[in-house]
Parts: sequence; structure tokens; C-alpha cells
Amino acid sequence: MSFSPLIRRLIDGLRGLPGVGPKTAQRMALHLLERDRDVARHLAEALSAAMDGVGYCSRCRTLSEHDICAICSDPRRDSSLLCVLQSPADVWAVEQAGGFVGRYFVLKGQLSPIDGLGPEEIGIPALLQAVERAEVAEVILATNPTVEGEATAHYIANLLKPRGIKVSRIAHGVPLGGELEYIDGGTLAHALAGRTPIL
Repeated sequence: MSFSPLIRRLIDGLRGLPGVGPKTAQRMALHLLERDRDVARHLAEALSAAMDGVGYCSRCRTLSEHDICAICSDPRRDSSLLCVLQSPADVWAVEQAGGFVGRYFVLKGQLSPIDGLGPEEIGIPALLQAVERAEVAEVILATNPTVEGEATAHYIANLLKPRGIKVSRIAHGVPLGGELEYIDGGTLAHALAGRTPIL
């Protein structure tokens, strides 16, 4: 039995979400139609409102309902310290962790020539303008510890170092509370290579 065009369209729409395969999309669609129509209507309204009302901050490029997000408009943030991340989700992760009082700049991904993502596509020229405009003293590169993330960090560092800006990289390695015998070899080797002195 095949689904009607409207049900098929709903299933296909749900399949576009990350981590949602055909069976999960089908279950979600049928659940919303059979049991939770009020939830489905609320979800549809929330999605529509978010698509119309959420854009990007003109300074840091994170998701925002305003031209300048709450973080960029906060005068208590240290504008000399800039953390470069790959996505708005990374901003929220750092904010939830607490302790960082600087500002952010969100790239739109990472350098990946095979995917057609070069410096222009991910926003590196805009990053350089933001660094100059805000008189940044230190840039913290917090791209993912993947091959592409490391390449992106090195590319940005090579552009910033001649400008006399301190460039640092977030630490990678053994998680707090982790046991060495359960850490994979690559992570352990990275942690050893990035060791810091004890004062």
C-alpha cells in the first residue's frame, strides 16, 4: 500500500531532518496524524514563525531574531577575545559550558574543497573584517578536531599571525573524568602532543 500524496509529502519532509531515516519519518508522520494533531499544528506554527523570524546576527553570524544578537549587544563581553566556531550549535555549547566571556564568530562550515567549500563560502573574508573592526587581541580557533576542521584552523591561523594577533587553538584530548585505558589511540596521542606544563 502506498501513502497518499499529502502523507508522502509529510514523510519526505521529516526525512530531511538529520538522523531521520525512512522508517523513523514514517512513524513520526503517522504518530502526528493519528495521535497528536494539536502537537503537529503547534509544530507547524513554530516552524513557520522561526523560518520567518530567525536570521543571522550581522556581527557574529549566529542565529538571531534581531540584527545584532544578545551576545554581541552585551557590553560586558570582552571584544578583544574572539572565538571562531563552525556553527550556531557550537556557540550554544560553549555558552552552556560557561566561563567564556569573549565574543564569537561563526563560520558556515569548514574548508572542504571536495564539497566546494572554500574560504569565501565559509566566511573567512568576513572573519578578517570582524577581527580588524573589533581590534581583537586573541582569536581562539574552536573548529572541530577533524581533518577539515584542523585544515580550517591552520588556514585561519596563517592569515592572522602576520597581523600580530595572538592565535590559539582549543585543547583536544582526554576528557575530564576519563580513564586512559578507554581512550582511543588518536585522542591519546593528540593529548600527549598538546600537553601543557604544570605551574
